[in-house]
Amino acid sequence: MMTLAWPWALAFVLFPWMVRRWAPSVSNSSGRAMKVPHFEDIMSLQSSQLMGVNRSRRSTLFWVGIIIWSALLLAAARPQWSGDPVGLPTSGRDLMLAVDISGSMKIPDFSVNGREVTRLEVVKAAAGEFIARRTGDRVGLIVFGSRAYVQTPLTFDRDTVKAMMTETEIGLAGQETAIGDAIGLAVKRLKEQQAGSRVLVLLTDGANTAGEVSPTQAAALAEEQGIRIYAIGVGADRMEIASFFGTQTVNPSRDLDEDTLRHLAQRTGGLYLRAKDTEGLMKVYEELDRLEPATTETELFRPTTELYIWPLGFALALSCVMVMSFIWKKEWFLRPRWKAEGIPARAGR
Repeated sequence: MMTLAWPWALAFVLFPWMVRRWAPSVSNSSGRAMKVPHFEDIMSLQSSQLMGVNRSRRSTLFWVGIIIWSALLLAAARPQWSGDPVGLPTSGRDLMLAVDISGSMKIPDFSVNGREVTRLEVVKAAAGEFIARRTGDRVGLIVFGSRAYVQTPLTFDRDTVKAMMTETEIGLAGQETAIGDAIGLAVKRLKEQQAGSRVLVLLTDGANTAGEVSPTQAAALAEEQGIRIYAIGVGADRMEIASFFGTQTVNPSRDLDEDTLRHLAQRTGGLYLRAKDTEGLMKVYEELDRLEPATTETELFRPTTELYIWPLGFALALSCVMVMSFIWKKEWFLRPRWKAEGIPARAGR
């Protein structure tokens, strides 16, 4: 779509006519301002033909001048071409996910369509859908086992975060669980962001068994920086396993430290959520969407291309052509007659 940034510039289109119509004429009562040698001889050469040429050239110059003036005004109005609206990422929350990939996450106490799957497989699917819904948020991913690592820094590129979550494997960060280090690393990444919009979603199936920072110390740092922690405890509370003595019922989540996770959430203004099966984990992420709703407003931007260079270039080019044509016509018309009449060439110059 074509638009004019400064359309008021077109109001000067009648300015040359107004100057010609109402500006006072210039009078020269003292005669010619400059003595030109052989001026009378030059003017006497084919006076009738010169007058005809002058009338024709005046008409041409008038219309060429109108075109140049119009092109300059069009350039001054700044014509622009506006493209199709493009959605810009809106500034929502800074959301960091910290996912436990320790050895216990391979326990197959979850099921999908009647098939037993590991905890991490279900977490990948549920977290992937959660990430895809976080429109307008900057999302990052931390994975932790014996150590904590930033898998993806905070970014608006949710597809990349989801892909990195899908490619995560159990044991890449060690077999133990460093919950405190994971929180500390998240605080380090989030503290430089805008206050009031920083959230950490911590998912684990165990207790803190490794790392240099305790969960309590890390929670204090998060509270100091105004970072809310939503802790998710995953794992079924009943599971049947085959043994030498037959089928036994065990609690696969006996190592889950719910008290510590609940304390972390409450201290930072977040919430502790429990997921005992696949459906429960899906509901947990839906609850997070409700507690921390994603931004729904979209800012639109129309890319614009400045086009003033074209009318401006046209005006300059036409001016150059007019000047060169004037010089060439004058030399072509007058010089042969100077030679024929024996007038010195400098008389016309």
